[in-house]
Amino acid sequence: MLNNSAIKLRALEPDDLDFLFSIENQTEYWHLSDTLQPFSKHFLQQYLEHAHLDIYEAKQLRLVIADPKDCPIGLIDLYDFNPKHKRAGLGIILDQNYQGKGYGKTAINLMLNYAFDTLDLHQVYVTINSENINSIKLFELLGFQLIGEQKDWNYSKGHYYSQYFYQKINHVH
Repeated sequence: MLNNSAIKLRALEPDDLDFLFSIENQTEYWHLSDTLQPFSKHFLQQYLEHAHLDIYEAKQLRLVIADPKDCPIGLIDLYDFNPKHKRAGLGIILDQNYQGKGYGKTAINLMLNYAFDTLDLHQVYVTINSENINSIKLFELLGFQLIGEQKDWNYSKGHYYSQYFYQKINHVH
């Protein structure tokens, strides 16, 4: 478990099924993950049963962002984990009630420390919809640098949106 006084990042537990179901089925976030249909509780239960797989085997790691009372408030992921090239993508989603209160920044910093110090990654990258100003500001504040733009990359609700590609390089190596 990764934690500080404000939050902890912990493994998914069977008790997280309802929270996972709620987050994954919020249609306003589907465009972020190319989701096209709701997830069933049965499917998510099967996902939880395999969530214990090692990041080297699964090539991803999803952790719950929980408050000090262990109440889930969001999810944070390392995905496309590539140990040969020492990189991974990062994704985060917070319940709307917890956005803009510093929880995202804290969770990302905890995950970056884990990625750089424990997994010995050289870089972590994120892709951000060009309309997502809050995420752009957050990741720039955390030292991520804009390295590219994929124009008209995503289509949602009758419009094309560009996607920005940011990365943070661990210069400690």
